[in-house]
Amino acid sequence: MKILVIAPYYPPHIGGLENYAAELNKRLASEKIDVTVFTPHLPTDSPANETLSGDMKIVRFPAFEIIHNYPVPKFWSRAFRKGLSGLKKNDFDCVVSHTRFFLTSLIAFRFSKTQKIKWVHIEHGSDFVSIRWPFDWISRAYDHTFGKLALNKADEVIAISESVAKFVRKLAPKTNPAVIYRGFDARDFEMRDSEKDTGLNAFKIIFIGRLIIGKGVNYLLESLTLLKNENFELALIGDGPEREALEDFIEKSGLEDKVRFLGPLPHFEVMNELVDSDLFINPSLNEGLPTTVIEAAFCKKPIIATNVGGTGEIITDGIGGFIIEPKNPAALSRKIMEIMTDRDLAKKMGVAAFDEVSGKFDWNENLQKIISVLKSDDGKK
Repeated sequence: MKILVIAPYYPPHIGGLENYAAELNKRLASEKIDVTVFTPHLPTDSPANETLSGDMKIVRFPAFEIIHNYPVPKFWSRAFRKGLSGLKKNDFDCVVSHTRFFLTSLIAFRFSKTQKIKWVHIEHGSDFVSIRWPFDWISRAYDHTFGKLALNKADEVIAISESVAKFVRKLAPKTNPAVIYRGFDARDFEMRDSEKDTGLNAFKIIFIGRLIIGKGVNYLLESLTLLKNENFELALIGDGPEREALEDFIEKSGLEDKVRFLGPLPHFEVMNELVDSDLFINPSLNEGLPTTVIEAAFCKKPIIATNVGGTGEIITDGIGGFIIEPKNPAALSRKIMEIMTDRDLAKKMGVAAFDEVSGKFDWNENLQKIISVLKSDDGKK
């Protein structure tokens, strides 16, 4: 079987969607499926074309970001047209897209129709995108037109969580998505041992993600102003347009000695930082199925996360951590304090979080479900 994956971003670009797409493609290639990826050439220092191990090829097309984290293909460029024309010479069985909000989903729609092949769309979003005015109303208008079109016209839609499926049905009521969780290999986390001496060092809190409005990092920082006299440190891994505003808040709030910006890091370094942490926090305003929350659970870390998207499908409130409502710094600070002052509770929750994810997010089972959708002839529109 040969599939074309048209992705809005792909490694070395950093993000949860990129991580999911790359891991899924690697697993598909291991099942003797020929995978070609067509994706924006961002960052621009990545190779324009490359062949990875197995039957996987990456073709990157010229693109630019009109706003942070929104790539626009240079449709008018010769390189884009040449790349797309070259793909049409392949005898693909299926085209796959990720997230209805990106223009790459419309490229997949067009490609499936001109080539008369099946289109499988994988949806990652559980709500409308949270961005600053005036782009917020533009993004909603896009979703109610082109986003809805993508969900309605795809031959099959896979939702990465129940909450994503609920949003899909809300935006496109005629669409009935299949819910298939992503997978992880627990063995990837087994050999990681913390070098942290929890008896001597400050209590280490960690956040991993883009520094954008939708991640709610400002609410995390507000919660920490209520704990300034406690012995903790916060590591922020990631970058984005909100960094300057967050740095200003930290300076004005007197948190300079408590917060470290580590910037974007390679995945193995992110995992090392996560293993050496005491508490993982995800204060997001919206999510699909947050990869970092699942990774924290596999690392046996207690978790505090907001009740958005598929978070409640990963951990149970009071068992593997705490789930709180978004935009509530006071509640967040109380839960941080509860875990920070009870190391036995922290350890117990970390083990429970691992137990919750280790069976549900298993590639062996979930990969076969995805392959079944890709190969099925049912539902061709």
